[in-house]
Amino acid sequence: MRKVKVILPLILAVATMTAHADTTDVKTQSIVEVNKQGDHCVDDPNCMNRYHYAIPAIAHAKPGQLIRYETRDALDSDLTINSEPKDVLAIDLNLVHPITGPVYIEGAKRGDVLAVTLIDIEPDEYGYTTIVPGFGFLRDMYTEPFVANWKVNRLEAVSDQLPGVRIPMNGFMGTVGTLPGEPEVAAWLARENALGAAGGIALPPQPTGARPAAVCGPEGSHSAECLRTIPPRENGGNMDIKQMVVGTTLLLPCYVDGCGLFVGDVHYAQGDGEVAGTAIEIGAEVTVRTEIRKGMASIMKSGPHFEGGSQIKALEPDKFYATIGYPIKEAGVDLPYTSYLDSEKLTPLSNLSEDLTAAARASLVEMINWLVTQKGFTREQAYVITSVACDIRIGNLVDLPNYAVSTICPLEIFD
Repeated sequence: MRKVKVILPLILAVATMTAHADTTDVKTQSIVEVNKQGDHCVDDPNCMNRYHYAIPAIAHAKPGQLIRYETRDALDSDLTINSEPKDVLAIDLNLVHPITGPVYIEGAKRGDVLAVTLIDIEPDEYGYTTIVPGFGFLRDMYTEPFVANWKVNRLEAVSDQLPGVRIPMNGFMGTVGTLPGEPEVAAWLARENALGAAGGIALPPQPTGARPAAVCGPEGSHSAECLRTIPPRENGGNMDIKQMVVGTTLLLPCYVDGCGLFVGDVHYAQGDGEVAGTAIEIGAEVTVRTEIRKGMASIMKSGPHFEGGSQIKALEPDKFYATIGYPIKEAGVDLPYTSYLDSEKLTPLSNLSEDLTAAARASLVEMINWLVTQKGFTREQAYVITSVACDIRIGNLVDLPNYAVSTICPLEIFD
């Protein structure tokens, strides 16, 4: 008993001494924090919603450092968990997309490649998917507003507007890229202006609502040159590629010294195609790590590259149902994306040649019909489900004239 009395105080003393030790206090990473300020991009000096080489960096980071971006939702909106379809009509599309950045990467030069590895995404607790009249792949078929409000965590997203549906988290940066240089701004504006002049869809510079205002706003130094963020381009931007999840590395050409890395428009989950125009849109904290690959931009002509490992396997469904489409339409019908061509040949045809977009449209419409007739969803609900969970994939590019496209819907999202 005497030995116990001697040893016990010693044990308690050691336990007391070690109780305060905690691995939380051990730091091994250098992190650059890029925080958002205020309620909207207009209130935030760290926010941009246009691209131009004159936009100044708001932070500096060394290669290898972690950069943590606080990001806003894609529409810079006032949507909440109680939002209704009428609230979608109040959204100002001039404010798309509020992006955090740009960050100057020390040592990066024009002509280099910036390798950006996605380390982590911490989602906000609310997300949304909208149908905005006039926008989306089937904009001619869906002309009324709709919103699905999602409650999200790191496991799944659920919505009262889509009962019986649970979407697993597969988060990625919908918009990420580098600033264009002066030659790129001139070339991209010229080609987009030519497309607009031909009747195609092009979004010219719009100073109203543009940020930063000093560069891109109505009185900005380059208001007539700042590029809109909706179309992706060779610098990356609004690519909306669902495979660029945590663990993958995006390779971006560097057009200005420091590259000007920006991040925003985070998607909690998305189907290949994002057909309704939005995925599950969220604000989030995004952590990335960068590496400079010197002189490698010359291998990138049409756009960025990305690389990874087994991450892509985790995106595959456990069970699925799929529909197939070909470039076949009703005779006398103009498809929205060909209407600007004013073609006397296309309109009367019921079979188009080598038209992947028409095949994708046919496959998607077939999937929506299946969700309506077999799963009991409304057409708006079905459209949203295909946008956030179903994948449109190319089957063949050789079997003339009918290229084949499939739409694959994962069955495990249904209760």
